[in-house]
Amino acid sequence: MTKIQNFKMFINGQWVDSESGKKIETLNPENNEVWATVPEANTKDVDKAVKAAQNAFESSWANLHPRERAKYLRSLANQLRENAEHLGAIETKDTGKIFRETKTQANYIAEYYDYFAGLADKVEGTVVPIDKPDMQVTTTRIPIGVVAAIIPWNSQMLLTAVKLAPALAMGNTVVIKASELAPVTLLEFAKLVEKSGIPKGVVNVITGLGEPCGKALTTHELVEKIAFTGGPETAKHIVKNSAENLSQVSLELGGKSPVVVFNDAEQENALNGITAGIFGASGQSCIAGSRLYIQKDIYDEFLNKLISKAEKIKLGAPMDKDTQMGPLNSFKQLEIIEKNIKATVEKGGKIKCGGKRSNISNKGYYFPATIIECKNHNLPAAENELFGPVLSVMKFDTEEEAIKLMNDNKYGLSSGVYTSNLGRGMRVSKAVRAGITFVNTYRLISPMAPFGGIKDSGYGKEAGIESIKEYTRIKTTWYNSSDKPMTDPFTMG
Repeated sequence: MTKIQNFKMFINGQWVDSESGKKIETLNPENNEVWATVPEANTKDVDKAVKAAQNAFESSWANLHPRERAKYLRSLANQLRENAEHLGAIETKDTGKIFRETKTQANYIAEYYDYFAGLADKVEGTVVPIDKPDMQVTTTRIPIGVVAAIIPWNSQMLLTAVKLAPALAMGNTVVIKASELAPVTLLEFAKLVEKSGIPKGVVNVITGLGEPCGKALTTHELVEKIAFTGGPETAKHIVKNSAENLSQVSLELGGKSPVVVFNDAEQENALNGITAGIFGASGQSCIAGSRLYIQKDIYDEFLNKLISKAEKIKLGAPMDKDTQMGPLNSFKQLEIIEKNIKATVEKGGKIKCGGKRSNISNKGYYFPATIIECKNHNLPAAENELFGPVLSVMKFDTEEEAIKLMNDNKYGLSSGVYTSNLGRGMRVSKAVRAGITFVNTYRLISPMAPFGGIKDSGYGKEAGIESIKEYTRIKTTWYNSSDKPMTDPFTMG
């Protein structure tokens, strides 16, 4: 019997239960057993967290010299490196992602805090060449205020870092809402925030459901900025909620990312990139390359190689060092995948490998690497974001057709191109309507590289220098350099 651990929220530097005393149970995806409980925050809890952040913003954090804020960010980065293995183990238990990935990612995430620490004192203003004599006009970037960061379960440390690091560097304070599907990782992360010495109230971590917790946070009158990662339907509610407080919003949403393989591609490289893009993290990634287009004269050869590679992927316990793919995060996700695969087969799709839940565990949410051959990308598995290890494969003829197929997509987050022709790679990557394009590689991240999409994949950028704009406002200041008094506005002529 699993020993259940009880966690508390982190509000104003204190570890607290919810005001109501209610709890949320969190399941281990490996065995479907409750392993932890977290507080179920209500509107009063949200109000405490937001007011703590507002007080910290006004009383200390926004007024600290950027270099002082940078010291705290570097301290947090060091805490992440020192605790990467522990944090990775918690995230694996919480989400089902394999330990090799969560441990490595937790360690690498430290780079984001170091990167934005370095940017903290590099954000400069401008002098405007104004058309008024004796006037000088400057612009400066100032912090926004309290930021509500809403984090999904699948890449918690990364998707927190790309919001929290630039927000803190620029002088904002933050209330983080963890996903109810896997909230423990961020509560463990909050312990590192506490150890780093960041002043109380600057970072708060709450746990709760979308209603009332999420709604109370996104409509709170003191919240000036909402940074959300998740699905388009939830995003629409958040945008509506933001009308209540007129907060700024940035959205990093889902994707149905197209990948194209031309007949001149280096096949081993393409096979490895495609495998990483769709089967890494069990396909539970917003940039998963889940639509594959293969040029027709290499279609059969390449598809057979890909099937062979997919069939060898080892499904197993996420803490096992030999496991290559762990369980899905929830039974709901398993059901969605099965429903879409069934509908696709009924409409003519052909399962080439996988396609049915694994029997390696009677309790866990295991689903094997799956490839479905589709006559077009209007079939359910090819059209809908499944958030699982399911790849829809289609053929194409010409470069022009490939571009047309890639752009026939309501999403626009990521895309991939495999070709040995540099000119073709440049042409296709330029023509594809997506926020990110990988050429002869896939599923890479860096604190220096902006991340974000278009269309139903959202708006705004995370990571890179560009993301600083998401957490600052431009302030314009006019200076009168003349010793003479201003003209009397009521003197005519």
